[in-house]
Parts: sequence; structure tokens; C-alpha cells
Amino acid sequence: MPDTIHSRQTDSKPEAKASRLGQGSLPSARAEARATSLQAHAPLAPESEAYLNFARVEKGLAANSIESYRRDLAEFEGFLHCQGKGLKKVSREDIRSFLASLYKRGLSARSVARHLVSLRSVFRFLVREGKLQIDPTAEIDAPRIGQSLPKYLTAEEVETLLQKPDASSPAGMRDKAMLELLYATGMRVSELIGLRWEDFEMNLGVVRCLGKGNKERLIPVGKSAMREVEAYVQRGRPGLAKKRNSPFLFLNQHGGRLSRVGFWKILGHYGRAAGIAGSLTPHVVRHSFATHLLERGADLRSIQLMLGHSDISTTQIYTHVLKERLKHVYQEHHPRA
Repeated sequence: MPDTIHSRQTDSKPEAKASRLGQGSLPSARAEARATSLQAHAPLAPESEAYLNFARVEKGLAANSIESYRRDLAEFEGFLHCQGKGLKKVSREDIRSFLASLYKRGLSARSVARHLVSLRSVFRFLVREGKLQIDPTAEIDAPRIGQSLPKYLTAEEVETLLQKPDASSPAGMRDKAMLELLYATGMRVSELIGLRWEDFEMNLGVVRCLGKGNKERLIPVGKSAMREVEAYVQRGRPGLAKKRNSPFLFLNQHGGRLSRVGFWKILGHYGRAAGIAGSLTPHVVRHSFATHLLERGADLRSIQLMLGHSDISTTQIYTHVLKERLKHVYQEHHPRA
């Protein structure tokens, strides 16, 4: 569930960033190869596994988030292995050297910042648990990251996209229902493919959605999307289900649950057919949903609830979209702009 945000480059070369983070000893090419091998094959340290269990059970983080933390921690442990250290012996300089090594490999400021967030989470956990006295990430500044406005479709592009599926076949009916529902609700792709028919309250015009951290929310569904979903369930889904009894709403050609990758491919196909420039992703449709609501007068709090954002600050990026659009309209139409 992550938005397309490009990092603002404050230095012309990665080496400059590396020097700003610290001049600790960076791994050699051979050492980095050993670290990569370690992270691919060796289990994590008990302290890291304890944190992941805490994040999964106590914090209720989604499986994708847990896997992201695991990759970051494995990478850091591989780096430490080259230095002959373990998690309990990490210094502030080790953290700086690790981040500098990421810049040296060409990672963006956003990727480096994500690694730092993973490390902060683990070391704060270890301090709370009494396994460490000092958090080595405490005084490490996060890389500066600029935010760019999310890409979104115009209303005309959305209309063209929704007309592309051929509803004369079961797969076409499924695709049309999915596209209508995605734009009508702003769901994440993982939420969309996890839907079941019983999640819909047809008489109320809402769908029950299970989002990040297993948090449930109700999202209004427009009549057009609800009509297409109902038509798919009655006339399209039986042709895909065959003799299998899958509980999920959207099925693949074999009667099983449609995968994330499968939906990405379907969406990309219709995006190209609609003549939409660039790669069309589920998040672009999600951004379009939120932007169009805001343009038509919806309040930010309502959009936050429908998107399932835990923090209003995540939703506030759409106010920048609206400001930029108003600026563009002014420059285009005011006689003295």
C-alpha cells in the first residue's frame, strides 16, 4: 500500500552524500558480495526476528511491510558481518557508514530513508526491551526528500479507460467490474483482489474493505460500479470459476484468486489500449479517485477515511494537486496572468 514520490537531489554526486553521512569504512566490492550472499541465505539475528514478530503480532503490520523490514535488516546485518559486528555492538558511526554505502551503490534518498526507518524501529524496540542501553540511530538525520505531485488521470482519460473492456466475455465482465470498482473506491490493489461477494452491502451501496494492518473500513460504491460488479457475479464469474469453489470475488482464467501481478498486467493492457501515456498502475487510479473527489468539493477528512490513511498528513498531498491545478487554470485563462 506504497505513492510515487521522487527524491530531491541536494548534492550532485552520491559521494557527496556519503561524506555528509560520515566517513566510516565502506565495504569493498568483495565485502559487499559477501554481504549480499549473507542476506540471501542466512537467517536474521534473534534481535531482528524478535522485532519482526513484534511488528507482525503487536503492531499488526501487513505481510508486505514485514517483508520490506526483513530485506532492509538482512542488508544491514550483511554490512555488519563484513565489519565483524553484531546488532548489540552497533555504533552511530556504523549506521552512518551503512547509509553512506547505500548512496555509494546508487540508491535514492527515498530508499536510504526507508532503510533508516527500518533501523530506527528495530533499535528503539531493543532499547524498550532492555536489550540495548543506547539507540545508535537517535541522532542520525534522515535524508532530505522532496515530494512530487502524484500522477493522476483526467476525467476524460478515466472514461476512455472504463470503456475498453469487452463485457461480452466472462474475463471482460470481470475486468470492467474491477476497473469500475477501483476508480469508484480508490482501493489498493491488495484490497481489491482480496474482496469477497459478502463484503458488499448492495442495499446500502457500500463495500467492506480490509486494509493495512487488518483495519476494516466501509467505502461507498457508486451505482455504475455496483451494477458492473453485480453483472459480473451473475453472468461472468460462473464462467471463470468452472468447478472450483474460490471464496474470492475476482478470479483468474483457472478459477483461482486473481493475483496482484495479474491485475497489474490487466490494468497496463487497458491503459495502453486507452492511449494513456506512461505506465498505468493501480496507484495512479487511486490518485485519480482522490484528486477528482477533492476537485469536486469533498473534504480531506472524508477522503482520508475512504483511502484508509491512518494519518491525515498522507492525504494532504492531494491539496497540493488542487493548488497546482488552480494555478494552471489561472495561468491559462486569466487575461493578465
